Amino acid sequence: MYTTKQQNTLSGNIKLFGNTRVMIISALFVALSIVLGKFLAFNIGDSIRISLENLPILMAGIFFGPFVGGAVAIVADIVGCILKGYALNPVITLGAASIGILSGVISMYLRNKNITLNTAVSIAVSHIIGSLIIKSIGQRIYFHTPYEVLAWRIPTYIAIGLIEFVIITLLLNNKAFTAQLNKICSKR
Repeated sequence: MYTTKQQNTLSGNIKLFGNTRVMIISALFVALSIVLGKFLAFNIGDSIRISLENLPILMAGIFFGPFVGGAVAIVADIVGCILKGYALNPVITLGAASIGILSGVISMYLRNKNITLNTAVSIAVSHIIGSLIIKSIGQRIYFHTPYEVLAWRIPTYIAIGLIEFVIITLLLNNKAFTAQLNKICSKR
């Protein structure tokens, strides 16, 4: 949601990575992702978890770019697993990172387009590649999750993605919110 041309480039996103305000908000996104994903999730069996853990990751990617989105995802996954006592799964961590990175990259290239379309495409592509493909591969490889169980991830992430879409779109269409977001991104 940057206003200057420089921030729409990868070098602008790297500079945001060192912005103190962005780092503080990113830490809050990490904490929020851990709480939503590990402590407020609804588990169905051992393989299906209904949560909004990806919402802060998507927000970090869309608001601050792919580097911040990927960093938030990696830290949230690793710290969340340690706090809950879960085994670290590098493929699932890669899936989480891809959600943050893809949402940031897609949002960066569609930035001047329709906010609703930008958000929908960012969330859909991020969940298809990160959640449905990469994380499912990680569950299959490490936990031998049956394909029938993995198939239930499709309707689950359609519903979760719709909820995330509504929340992020409402935020981005709020002029006061976007004004504050632009102020955060523009100050060093």
